[in-house]
Amino acid sequence: MAAIASGARAYVDHAASSPMSAAVMAVMAEAMALAGNPSALHASGRQARRMVEEARESLAADVGAHPSEVIFTSGGTEANNLALLGAAAPDQKVVISAIEHPSVADVRRVREQVAVAGVDAFGRLRSAEFADLVDGAALASVMWVNNETGVVQDVAAVAARAHAAGAIAHSDAVQALGHVPVDFAASGLDLLSLSAHKLGGPVGVGALIVRRGVALRASGFGGGQEAKLRSGTVPVALVAGFAAAARAAIARRESEAARLEALRRQVAALGGVIPGAIDNSAEAHSPAIINLTFAGIRADDVLLLLDAAGIDASTGSACTAGVHQPSEVLLAMGRSREDAGASLRFSFGATTTSADIDRLVAVLPHAVETARRAAAT
Repeated sequence: MAAIASGARAYVDHAASSPMSAAVMAVMAEAMALAGNPSALHASGRQARRMVEEARESLAADVGAHPSEVIFTSGGTEANNLALLGAAAPDQKVVISAIEHPSVADVRRVREQVAVAGVDAFGRLRSAEFADLVDGAALASVMWVNNETGVVQDVAAVAARAHAAGAIAHSDAVQALGHVPVDFAASGLDLLSLSAHKLGGPVGVGALIVRRGVALRASGFGGGQEAKLRSGTVPVALVAGFAAAARAAIARRESEAARLEALRRQVAALGGVIPGAIDNSAEAHSPAIINLTFAGIRADDVLLLLDAAGIDASTGSACTAGVHQPSEVLLAMGRSREDAGASLRFSFGATTTSADIDRLVAVLPHAVETARRAAAT
């Protein structure tokens, strides 16, 4: 597998970050030309403020929320932190699932009362266990679409059970928006986290949707620009780009879901071609993510071989000092440490083409075979 020019690369890592379109960049360029601070009272400030509020209204319409419920943040991580730290007092109980993003899972580092609800072998929440744990809790947080496997949770059922127990319901929907139907009002959720760069918007902006009537404590202090919950000058160009990207993603969601699911099935079919391959996704999954285990390999070895062949993919799990760690998500799903360290994530978006998938399908079997030989020596 010879290395190829960077301009011809196949990018199948959209769950990490999805490229911006020319249309989104054009919207941001227009916003960047504005001189005013959106909190200023003069004409330039009012013009900037108008653009922020138009972005807020647009995003709210796309996710089934009221504009006053949209709190702009620096991204999904800050949105999750604001929800987890602001919706429950330090001495109150919080319930999370076993397959959350670190920006939710690591709440265990700062809170004593955190209960973790397990998942089955496909990553689906164990509903009976969750129902038991949420009693006496102030907050429950369950990810809508898992960032590693693409499994979709029944967040409406999570919200209903949380409310029955008197708890606030939050969901990290960073990987959901643009790929599965997201309607905040209909979901019953109280809090919803979003991020722009997962759906073709800019890095550095996200949102927490806060249902009207839900009280949060601010996790920082300053000017309180975003409903007294989040301080700091609102980045006009970033929020405008976020709204434009969300608008485009929602407009094409149904057609894109069908297109990406067809591409995903091509990758899933490799399970019948590569010995020992396991699809780690549940039947209810995002069309944009697939996670495959290839027994007997080191995931990083395959990634390096794919990289040399011009294919960008990922393991979907954290790396520390360049050393790959087994996926905590897959371990929670009951996989062995060996299998959890032998898994790769392929994720798709608006720029993913049939040619990208054809290249992946052509290259991956040989890459796995080569990595297995290397692991056996």
